[in-house]
Amino acid sequence: MNRYTLHETFVVHQYSFDTWEAEPHNHNYFEIIFVEYGEGFHTINGVRFRYSENDIFLLAPEDTHHFQVEKHSGFTHFKFTELLFSSKINLPDRKYWMQRIEQLLHHPNIIPSDVISHEEDRKIIWEIYNLVMKEFKNEKKYYQEIISNAISTILSIIIRNISDKYNPTNKNTPINDTKIDKILSHIRQNVYDNDLTKINYMADKFNMSQSAISLYFKKTTGESIHQYVTKYKIKLVEHRLTHTEFTIAEIAHQLGYTDESHLTKAFKKYFSMSPKQYRKDVAIST
Repeated sequence: MNRYTLHETFVVHQYSFDTWEAEPHNHNYFEIIFVEYGEGFHTINGVRFRYSENDIFLLAPEDTHHFQVEKHSGFTHFKFTELLFSSKINLPDRKYWMQRIEQLLHHPNIIPSDVISHEEDRKIIWEIYNLVMKEFKNEKKYYQEIISNAISTILSIIIRNISDKYNPTNKNTPINDTKIDKILSHIRQNVYDNDLTKINYMADKFNMSQSAISLYFKKTTGESIHQYVTKYKIKLVEHRLTHTEFTIAEIAHQLGYTDESHLTKAFKKYFSMSPKQYRKDVAIST
């Protein structure tokens, strides 16, 4: 087993097994698992899928997983946290990457199978994987920035594959993907743009009248579209207060609040304290 670290924001583990001895377990970081060779089963959150050479799996924080090895297998694990995209490493657009990370954290439809559905994308990711491993081992100038951007690119490709798989217009969308699932997924993916979560826009997108989509959403979820969007935004605010170094004004701008005071007012309704106090008293201790 080899272990490589990048100031603990990014870790590489390499394993080879005839049998997997570890119990089902979870972590507090993201994990991209590359299957170098071998065959068997991978179980994530209780769902079992067969794996084979060149498969790629994505684990979000709190996912529980384990392998059942049938044929001698080799794995490489890229483990990282949101800090990989923080101000400690020079990444051009951290706001964009927090959106991507949050989509991975909260996407309602991710299934625990190989995440790549386009074979050309698989080839690209494995090429990037080779680049990351080379930079990691050589530690030449700017290797941290190169690795950070490489992981960003891998995540972009993974998200593209997940989005394509669950696109409401995709004929291969799972049959249990109901209209409410599609509406909730739309909100989660577009919560950063106020115009795309307005009732008139969603009514047009889902071929419903404004009154019909409002009544349907309320009956199905127990709350209004406005309530759901507000709660979801507050959830993202909480996540950024805990896991990023963005100022409260920056978070307000990123999530479409008029200004910091409007964000503070909305946040207090749910937490009975200001975002500043939450970051000081709660986020730091987690």
